[in-house]
Amino acid sequence: MTNSNKPATESHLRSILKGLTWRIIATSTIFVITYFTTGEIKTAFTIAGIEFPVKLLIYYAHERAWLLVPRGKIRKLNPFK
Repeated sequence: MTNSNKPATESHLRSILKGLTWRIIATSTIFVITYFTTGEIKTAFTIAGIEFPVKLLIYYAHERAWLLVPRGKIRKLNPFK
């Protein structure tokens, strides 16, 4: 049961785990695309190897930044309501 007065937050561990699982899916996709585009497995591994940690850090920062936006704030800014 959750306390409705307490704002929803995510732990750092949950943000990291979400980032890791998403990066595995997304990096597998970029590996396959690169391999089929270039026909070179070494190039696919190189690109995927660079892409994984860089995008994991970007995703983590993005997740944490969204936690700084109070819930309901975006809805209040919506001019199309």
